[in-house]
Amino acid sequence: MSSIARFWLIRHATVDGPRGVIHAPEAPADTSDVAAFAALRNVLPLAPAFCSPARRTRETAIALGLDPTIAPAFREQDFGAWTGRRHDDLAAEMGDAYRAFWDASASNRPPGGESFVDQIARVRNGLQELPDGDVILVVHSGTVRAALAIALDITPDNALRFVIDPLSLTRIDRLDTGWRIVAVNRHASARG
Repeated sequence: MSSIARFWLIRHATVDGPRGVIHAPEAPADTSDVAAFAALRNVLPLAPAFCSPARRTRETAIALGLDPTIAPAFREQDFGAWTGRRHDDLAAEMGDAYRAFWDASASNRPPGGESFVDQIARVRNGLQELPDGDVILVVHSGTVRAALAIALDITPDNALRFVIDPLSLTRIDRLDTGWRIVAVNRHASARG
C-alpha cells in the first residue's frame, strides 16, 4: 500500500516592524491583509497544522484559522549574535568579513548561530516525523528553501536561489518513491 504526505508550506506574513533586520523570534506578523488571508485559507485543506516557535508564524497560522502545533524543527535559521541586528549596521561594523559570510552563506555560521546546511538537517528530521496525508506548515523562507533542497536533492547554495514571498504557498509531496514538487511560491488569488 502506498503512502503520500502532502506538505502545504506557507511562509509567514510580513513582519510588522522595521525592514533590513534579522528578526528575532518575538517579531510580530502583519495580519492586516484580510483578503490575502481569506484567499490563502480557501486553498488549504482541513489538515493538522504546525508552525515554528516564532511569534510571526503562530500569528499567521491563527489568522488563517489554524490551531497549530509548535514544531521547533521548522524554526528559521539561527543567526546567533546577529539576531535583532540591522544588516547595514553589521556590514558597517564587519566590512569585508560580513560580505564574505554572504558569499558562502549556505555553509557559513554566524557567531553563535547555525548555517543553512545545519537548518536543512533540522528540517529533514522534522519532515520525517510528520504523518502521511495533508499537513500544513506555517514557517519561514529558510525553512521552505530547506524543504526544497531536500525534495529536489539540490545543493544548499542552489536552494538559496528560491524566492519565497510572505503568505506564499509551496507544496511538496513525499511519496514512497521520492518527492514531487507541486507548487513553489504560489500566491492564492481572491478567486480561489
